[in-house]
Amino acid sequence: MVRSKTLAALALVAGALTLAGCAAPSRSGHTYTSSEARRPMEVQTGVVQAIREVRLERDQQTGVGTGAGAIVGGVAGSNIGSGRGQIIGSVLGAVAGGVVGSHAEQSLSNRPALEITVRTDAGRTFAVVQEAGGETFSPGQRVRIVTDPARGTTRVSQ
Repeated sequence: MVRSKTLAALALVAGALTLAGCAAPSRSGHTYTSSEARRPMEVQTGVVQAIREVRLERDQQTGVGTGAGAIVGGVAGSNIGSGRGQIIGSVLGAVAGGVVGSHAEQSLSNRPALEITVRTDAGRTFAVVQEAGGETFSPGQRVRIVTDPARGTTRVSQ
């Protein structure tokens, strides 16, 4: 009974750590950070040439999913057998839990995005990738291109 309560508590902690580690700032066109507020930005206008759905991946995993999965898997595996079997179960459970946790972290941190190809009124054509959501775009639509020259970031908005 005590062992199952410990396992449940560890699973809850691991789940919370995994979700917290997967949280990342939004990269959508309609979301700004507080450090971007009240900064001058360059604005151009243009026309959407093409839209393509893509996925944003985290540049580098935090390892929280792997670690949390390994802990839960190791504890769960320790409930198998006794003596050497229990040790082997713990090790195999930790390895399997780490792999599952790593995949979970990656799938939770991937987000849908759009690659928006724009031709500016000045005749320059380029593509911007930004997180999907909040605004919809279609070919032929007039848009604003907002660039922060200090950070080198660009976003497309309506």
